Amino acid sequence: MTDPTQNTPYPAPTPGKDHERARRVAIDAAASLSDDKCEHVVVLDLRGRSQVADYFVVATGTSERQMKSAAASVAQLAAEAGVPLFRSNKDQPGQSWVLLDFVDVVVHVFEPSARAYYDLEVLWGDGPKVDWKADRGPARQPRPAGSTNARQIPSAD
Repeated sequence: MTDPTQNTPYPAPTPGKDHERARRVAIDAAASLSDDKCEHVVVLDLRGRSQVADYFVVATGTSERQMKSAAASVAQLAAEAGVPLFRSNKDQPGQSWVLLDFVDVVVHVFEPSARAYYDLEVLWGDGPKVDWKADRGPARQPRPAGSTNARQIPSAD
């Protein structure tokens, strides 16, 4: 099987896992972070490369307040779609790295210096990048300024 955006092979989905749903959560999380003014948003496809998650979403925030607000929007979007948040540090003070763990998708929102220090894109460099902007689809256009979570991840129903 080949990823058409990267032209690189990746393993077939593991039976019992909803890889398309995980991909959709990752893409919608990236779009939400971008809409909330996070910068340099990247989605890494880690299927077959990591036992931790199928996708990492990595973004840079401009301040702790903005990072936590953007992370809260992602958590709300996922919760509305029936994707529970397993673990997070978004409510702890003084964070330079906010993490949201949805099991199959892990979202990382960094301050610029922390992102440069941990450099997850190099650490997981063998994972292809997902072109999340192209995969947003027509129903996932940027939300108007001042509105909240206009995008919807398809529910598990």
